[in-house]
Amino acid sequence: MKISRLTLAVAAVLGASIASTAYAIDLYVDTKTKQIYAEPGPGRQLMGSFEQVTPNKNGYSKHDATHTNGTDNAELQEIKHDLELKENEIKALEEHVVANREEKAKNDEKWFNKISVRGYTQLRYNQPLSGDRIASDPELRSPGDSGIKNNSSFTFRRVRLVFSGDINDYVSLYLQPDFASSVSSSIDNQNFAQLRDAYADLAFDKKHEYRIRAGQSKVPFGWENQQSSQNRLALDRNDALNSAVPSERDLGLFAYWSPEHVQKLWKDLSKKGLKTSGDYGILGLGIYNGQGINRNETNDDLYVVAHSTYPIGLNFLGYPFTGQVLEVGADYINGKFDVPTGDMTLFGSNKVLKGTDIAKTLPSGGITEERYAIHAVLFPQPFGLQVEWNWGKGATLNPNKLGSIERQNLRGGYVQAMYKFNNVFRDDGVLIPYVKWQTYRGAYKAANNSPRVAVDELEVGVEYQIMKALEVTLAYSTMDRTNVANLGQASGDMARMQVQWNY
Repeated sequence: MKISRLTLAVAAVLGASIASTAYAIDLYVDTKTKQIYAEPGPGRQLMGSFEQVTPNKNGYSKHDATHTNGTDNAELQEIKHDLELKENEIKALEEHVVANREEKAKNDEKWFNKISVRGYTQLRYNQPLSGDRIASDPELRSPGDSGIKNNSSFTFRRVRLVFSGDINDYVSLYLQPDFASSVSSSIDNQNFAQLRDAYADLAFDKKHEYRIRAGQSKVPFGWENQQSSQNRLALDRNDALNSAVPSERDLGLFAYWSPEHVQKLWKDLSKKGLKTSGDYGILGLGIYNGQGINRNETNDDLYVVAHSTYPIGLNFLGYPFTGQVLEVGADYINGKFDVPTGDMTLFGSNKVLKGTDIAKTLPSGGITEERYAIHAVLFPQPFGLQVEWNWGKGATLNPNKLGSIERQNLRGGYVQAMYKFNNVFRDDGVLIPYVKWQTYRGAYKAANNSPRVAVDELEVGVEYQIMKALEVTLAYSTMDRTNVANLGQASGDMARMQVQWNY
């Protein structure tokens, strides 16, 4: 039985009350004569305090532990009763605490209590300053932003919700819909819900160093492709590497290896407010359909992808590289792509390519696409640099004569420089000016007939993270792009803005 402080206090009071009812006397003994005295004196040693014993009326001693007077007995019984009540209350409270702890432990084991919800929304505004945007022009368009077109102003670029969490120590889930998808029709409907990610991570150890990702997720090809649009600095991904996996995602199985020390380094970079690409392992291997996000597979061939990246601390170089981290890597994909075909009227002529004729040129099972990519990223502390390049071959439209799909070369990449200013107007305010140049010559397979495009673009901008929940990006872009709908080459200058709120 546990005795509380209240119990001990009551017992102390009880003992004092009993002692106060008895008469006590101090006795001393002479150390030489051994005589006993009631007062102190020379050579006398205190023997102790002695209580006078008097007989009760019934002849028994008051302190022989067999009888007490009525008043003391009632007081003791009342105190004893109070102590028992307090002990019962304490016991009940302890049982209640234990029950709550056990119930909480049971609830914590339920997977739906481990799921977190977060998300972000991006509101875009594009204002053409010059260039092709009238009926007689090919019209400047960009596959990275459907809001870049004639008669367009505010658009939702993304409206995302992310549901994620650990079901247990070995199984995690991730589900992300987007509510800013468009549906092609005569009136170009906007803001439909579409599945972006739906996968489970199946780990072989509690540290999640080895895991398999099953479902629809990002294909680990390129560095910027893996980086969330919530974190990416430039408004859109580069065309050269994004053309390999439009929308960055597909359905398949991917195996990742992420050593614990690398996981820690990536987390430390994120805590500093630096924009990483996420944890896709320092090595990754995968197989996936290859026809694109939310599309049915149309051949018996699977794409394969190999991914590698490694962050290197540059402290060994000394100043000015103290604290700097450089991440380098290389990727590879290979698979057969079954090109979707359709009618196409070429810009500047009355020539019409028939989708049925183009489809006849496709070999059974699709055309082989093969790409190699390299990347190097110096995280901005405060200066940063980001470089990617890819090359290879893929299914490409040849518009000559009736039009045919052929396997042609492709190449392209980008260079991005940035500088990070901390504590801008607020303790959590961050300002990052940047400049990004990109170029690409090759197929854009997300469009009908996989047309060959030529892209050259320069973007200069600044991102201001006002707080963690709110950021604004302002940018100027000068573009020269192939319009994938009619193969017309369009150019122009754009003023662009994005407001993003995170939740």
